Amino acid sequence: MPRLAVFDLDGTLVDSAPDIHAALDRLMAAQVRPPFARAEVVGMIGDGVRALVQRACAARDLAFSEALLAGFTADYTARAAEETVLFPGIAEALEALQAAGWALAVCTNKPAAATAALLSALGLDGRFAAVGGGDSFPVRKPDPGHLLGTLRAAGGEPGQAVMIGDHRNDVLAARGAGLPCLFAGWGYGPPAMAEGAVATAATPAALVPALRDLLP
Repeated sequence: MPRLAVFDLDGTLVDSAPDIHAALDRLMAAQVRPPFARAEVVGMIGDGVRALVQRACAARDLAFSEALLAGFTADYTARAAEETVLFPGIAEALEALQAAGWALAVCTNKPAAATAALLSALGLDGRFAAVGGGDSFPVRKPDPGHLLGTLRAAGGEPGQAVMIGDHRNDVLAARGAGLPCLFAGWGYGPPAMAEGAVATAATPAALVPALRDLLP
């Protein structure tokens, strides 16, 4: 069975904050509310789209509703790849891992439809053995069931897998699922979120040697 690298998406594989920011600003403009600073948006990312919209509404004294959530989700899904790009070095790291015999998967709290649209737009559809979105299973990160479900879909097992992510949810999900987490130091999460990870990779270029050390 090949070794499996399971990646978070936002803040790990892709710099998606510009498009999330733009979609939140469009949502707020429609409700006659002021726009956000980028740092505000980055701090809201990581717990799924419902939490994102709830936090955005709370920050602008706006009552959350299912209609606002649905509106944001539809708008963002349609425009998720206008400014989003892979972090520098990620494409090379993925190619190197596959060349070394690793299988790849994605486990993200982003909804599956938006995830699929984004991966397709970036030319990454078909690259991953499995993609577990935030609504692909009954639970999502930090619940380990999300990660374990993604592992099963990819044909992997905890003893031959590593989670790579930039958020405490990635660390907690990996711990609960019984596999190591490599913290993505280039991502959105502050260094304090790395607590519990086995190591931190400062850049995507450091991924391959770090993973090789974890699973020779």
